Amino acid sequence: MTQAAATAARRAGAAYAPPDADIPLRGYAGVIAAFASLGSAAFVAASRRGLPKRIGVGDLMLLSVATHHAARLVTKDKVTSVARAPFTEYEGSGDPGEVEEHARGHGLQKAVGELLTCPYCIGQWIALSGVTGLMLAPRTTRAIASVLTVSAVSDYLQVVHRAVSPE
Repeated sequence: MTQAAATAARRAGAAYAPPDADIPLRGYAGVIAAFASLGSAAFVAASRRGLPKRIGVGDLMLLSVATHHAARLVTKDKVTSVARAPFTEYEGSGDPGEVEEHARGHGLQKAVGELLTCPYCIGQWIALSGVTGLMLAPRTTRAIASVLTVSAVSDYLQVVHRAVSPE
């Protein structure tokens, strides 16, 4: 980045929010650059194999449920908290099997922490990997997505069971 571009970026950040707001705009820029780079590389690799004319509705539904469940696993699951720990701080228990956390630190650490605690945010990354996987290794991707989808349905059935069962 040139000196002029860096100065312009700092001014834009200062105009966006006061310094005490601690909004990691540069960290967000890094996260966006990583997503764009990975996404571009994935689609270039997939296009070399020939992109499908369309993705079937069944595959889209399978990937949608799998993406939802994987996003919850990455951002909320108790066991995966070990991967989030460098970027987050524990707040307490959440839904069954889940924890509540918030991003910690500053800059890139905080931006990654926000990504890792937001199922909506990480869902885009997971969706990108699922669609790319479907283009590069469809059988493997469908198998992994099937496991995640069955697990998601099982989780929802556990919630229903808990709600209707007498204590």
